[in-house]
Amino acid sequence: MKFIIVSGGVLSGLGKGVTTASIGLLLKSRGIKVTAVKCDMYLNIDAGTMNPIEHGEVFVTHDGVETDQDLGHYERFLNETLSKVNYLTNGQIYQLVLNKERALEYDGACVQPYHHIPPEIIRRWHEAGQKNKAQVVLIELGGTVGEYEGLLFFEAVRRLKLKKPNDVLLVHVGYLPVPPSIGELKSKPLQQSVALLNSLGLQPDIIVARAEREVDKKRKEKIALASGLSLEEIISNPDVKTIYEVPLVLDRQRLAEKIIKKLNLKAKKAKLKNWRSVVTNFETSKQRVKFAIVGKYQKTGDYTLEDSYVCVVEALRHASNHFGIKPEFIWVDSEQLENLDLAEIKKLFNQAKAIIVPQGWGSRGVEGKIKAVRYAREHKIPFLGLCFGMQMATIEFARNVLGFKKANSQEVNPKTPYPVIHLMSNQARYLAKGQYGGTIRLGAWPCQIKPRTTLEQAYRKFGQAEKAPWYQPNPQKKLAYSKSSNLVVFERHRHRYEFNNRYRKLFEKAGFVISGTSPDGKLVEAIELANHPFFVGTQFHPEYASRPLAPHPIFAALMEVVSET
Repeated sequence: MKFIIVSGGVLSGLGKGVTTASIGLLLKSRGIKVTAVKCDMYLNIDAGTMNPIEHGEVFVTHDGVETDQDLGHYERFLNETLSKVNYLTNGQIYQLVLNKERALEYDGACVQPYHHIPPEIIRRWHEAGQKNKAQVVLIELGGTVGEYEGLLFFEAVRRLKLKKPNDVLLVHVGYLPVPPSIGELKSKPLQQSVALLNSLGLQPDIIVARAEREVDKKRKEKIALASGLSLEEIISNPDVKTIYEVPLVLDRQRLAEKIIKKLNLKAKKAKLKNWRSVVTNFETSKQRVKFAIVGKYQKTGDYTLEDSYVCVVEALRHASNHFGIKPEFIWVDSEQLENLDLAEIKKLFNQAKAIIVPQGWGSRGVEGKIKAVRYAREHKIPFLGLCFGMQMATIEFARNVLGFKKANSQEVNPKTPYPVIHLMSNQARYLAKGQYGGTIRLGAWPCQIKPRTTLEQAYRKFGQAEKAPWYQPNPQKKLAYSKSSNLVVFERHRHRYEFNNRYRKLFEKAGFVISGTSPDGKLVEAIELANHPFFVGTQFHPEYASRPLAPHPIFAALMEVVSET
């Protein structure tokens, strides 16, 4: 088993995850079996309890682990479904070591971070490779070199490389800024991050130089000299129009061939035709379409960021690429929307061809989301509600169609007289004990789809991708479900509240279509409206399963409607 370690320097957010995923794609295209592991340095057990504004969107695996969004990049680039062994945090390792200490597995030894943490990290890396039957394990180290919390992960790399010098390769990703007053790429910050690596007993084998523009030969020569590498081992990774172009940028510099040679791997001729087609479509798409995304996690200070909704944005891009559309996004703050009147709302959504209300938690900005749903419903604008967005659509329908003016979710108002969205029956005991992390409904669960609905049409028409994740059962849950003739899909969840079946007949009588349920019929999985161009809400998260080579059928169905308007 071979290991490729991807570390970062200078600053966070460089794109180590995309670099890792790109290397994986290039090696896979040459017939090498790879897998990828994300190592996060925080003491959280997983990403589930983190604020998305601070950490970015949480990605949920098929087997129900709340992870860093980089696992989403791995899945999208490798076109493979990953699992809990592909995600590792400092907290997980410390918890494991402490549990072993309590069980006397260290035979009474004094348990110390330096002696006991690195071996567990290395064991987890091997476990990921073994369970995925990988020849090469790509390991992305979160954060930047030199940060205190990451030191033991770098120590694990040092020990692994000492033990297996021919089987471990270190790729270091660093940034070259362009100070406006100077106007040229400056390599000194990258050189200093390499010096920090050296101080930990590590020498990079390859450097990936991130910059706004192409890194020229002169800068490469400076980096190579300071790092003790050859010019060919310095790879330029400039900004590109789409992240899906990055593998091709790296391939033009023969990065995969260099890695294959250094690790003495056997490889076939690269097969990148399908990937090149995806990138070409991105570049040549001419029809511009605006999508309004109504959220509350995109604002941070004076900046509007996409990180909290990465999977939604990428799923829209995958589907739009399939139809030759170039998507543009109107970011709508749901809190600001609360204070707007109808005329102002109309002006805000005037150019939007579709309105998306994605995931969310809590009461902040809820009324703005409900206003957006109402506008989409009444003005026949294509609408997609994801998880919390489906719940907002339910509340809006209850208030403005059924006449339950005080209808709400118990999450927003525990005392609402019309709890059309209520706490799942098994969740009360977790909340009573303050058990929030890892206790919600997570991972892939079966959804039985009602015939002759928008949802069924979407899966029948666009869902036949090879090895599509939405047809793969959750390996962690051996669930029995009725073998009806209805279509059954397996979609990923992340929620604690659900549609209240007490109101189901009233909703259906008024034209609210329950188009997807759990096989036992108890959990409402998807809703839609019949007399509308496209109005769909899902309790699950289809965006997690969307990939460039296999757009999710629900997003593809939305895009088909949008492309025809």
